Amino acid sequence: MKQKPAIKQKRLPEDFRVEELGDPPPQGGPYALYRLTKRGLGTPEVIDAVLRRWKIARRLVSFGGLKDRHAVTGQWVTIRKGPRRNLKQTGFELAYQGQVSRPFGPKDIRANAFQIVLRSLLPQDVACCRRALESLAHTGVPNYFDQQRFGSVGQSGDFVGQAWCVGDYQRALWLALADPNAHDRPRQRADREALRRHWGDWDRAQAALARSPWIAIVSHLADRPQDFRGALARLPVDRRSLYLAAFQSFLWNRMLTGLLRRELRPEQLLDVDLAGRTVPLVRQLEAEQLEALRPVALPLPSARIRGREGPWKDLIAAALEPLGLTLDRLRIKYPRDSFFSKGDRPALMFPEKLDYRVEADEVYPRREKLAVRFELPRGCYATIVTRRIALG
Repeated sequence: MKQKPAIKQKRLPEDFRVEELGDPPPQGGPYALYRLTKRGLGTPEVIDAVLRRWKIARRLVSFGGLKDRHAVTGQWVTIRKGPRRNLKQTGFELAYQGQVSRPFGPKDIRANAFQIVLRSLLPQDVACCRRALESLAHTGVPNYFDQQRFGSVGQSGDFVGQAWCVGDYQRALWLALADPNAHDRPRQRADREALRRHWGDWDRAQAALARSPWIAIVSHLADRPQDFRGALARLPVDRRSLYLAAFQSFLWNRMLTGLLRRELRPEQLLDVDLAGRTVPLVRQLEAEQLEALRPVALPLPSARIRGREGPWKDLIAAALEPLGLTLDRLRIKYPRDSFFSKGDRPALMFPEKLDYRVEADEVYPRREKLAVRFELPRGCYATIVTRRIALG
């Protein structure tokens, strides 16, 4: 049975802080290094703003990870031959740190440090949270990709990556450009509406989107109305990567769900909603279960996986079968610059340097707030941890 806690999260941007921890590349070289601090903006939005302001190409910019929009965050950014100065605009500041020898990338992130506030707690809520906190560092938390990973999924709930894998390029493009999305800014919302209204009538769509970033895609279709494959390839490569990452993450979450339901008893699990899908969190683990699950790492599913007879074989088959897919079809044939990631992801994550305090809540009178600090390895989602804490 699902539970919805009355505890409030992310009521203020300052209630969720994350600092990227990592060692920048060696000093000296062609790459300008910056510390990006942002508030209320996603990383891609900030990078787009920097590209416009400084008139530089996207391929010259590199960063470690995508940081939450609804937060105050700090992270590293490098720009090849970037300006040796600061940039400050509404919602973010880019502070020049010096020159380094190579771009900063995901593998340079050692961990992320979080400071998170849970609000509107009653005494019984505080007691529940304390119980959860006492067990977290020992038992860990299922290492799901959380809903931030699925921001590219529109109102339909369908994945661009799924349509792309089966070669339905028109459906993939429609999902990318026309499917309504709750995260859209007003301009993008208007562009999507115009595309839905004129889909297939590319001359009218071209006129309606004359000032849109998507005009090159629409113009291509006006010249070649059936070339949806070529039109999809005209989306920015980092945007296409987000679509593939969302679908692959969804499949990996299904694998982890299957593992937990197979290895644990129903009473040990608590179902929650994650981006419109039901997944189980773990109430408790017995010593032998923890010993068995702690070293488990599941592969990111794709046709690129080696050694297909591994112990995860049944899990990935169960994740793919309801979608009418097999592992062999989990590949991108075109364009060649787009592909699914390779690697393994631990089934459980274990917060480190965990600390907390309980104080009076200045936002909700006569309630308390819980301020929690901890570190997680790169790629792990603190929102999964706080959800587990809130459920007690």
